Amino acid sequence: MFTIAHTITLGLSMNGIIYLPANIVEPLIALSIAYIGIENIFASSLHKSRLVLVFAFGLLHGMGFAGVLADFGMPDDAFATALISFNIGVELGQIAVIAVAYLLLGSWMSHKPWYHQRVIVPVSAFISVVGLYWTYDRIVF
Repeated sequence: MFTIAHTITLGLSMNGIIYLPANIVEPLIALSIAYIGIENIFASSLHKSRLVLVFAFGLLHGMGFAGVLADFGMPDDAFATALISFNIGVELGQIAVIAVAYLLLGSWMSHKPWYHQRVIVPVSAFISVVGLYWTYDRIVF
């Protein structure tokens, strides 16, 4: 859902069809990161509604990706190839982070009764604090 959504807004943004200024997009992206961390702490299970949220956050992140890519420039003659290549890179990066986290923590600890309290909560709290700091940093500076 996230990939589909950020591909949509990335393509639309890079073609000038939609635009949201960086001073709005960047704090919202940071808040979305903080929100997910907070939700991880308090949610006992994932709900189907999270797919809608992930899609909405993907739309937002796609506009942020477009801002970054605009600085690098997208080739007019190979726009589709560049967009697909970028998405593959983003997905491979996400898979790598998840795989490392799973191998280091999840594979041997996730079945422990204390896993949520000792791993999920502190890591999610750290992610939320970082997201809130980034929000503050992008609003104030």
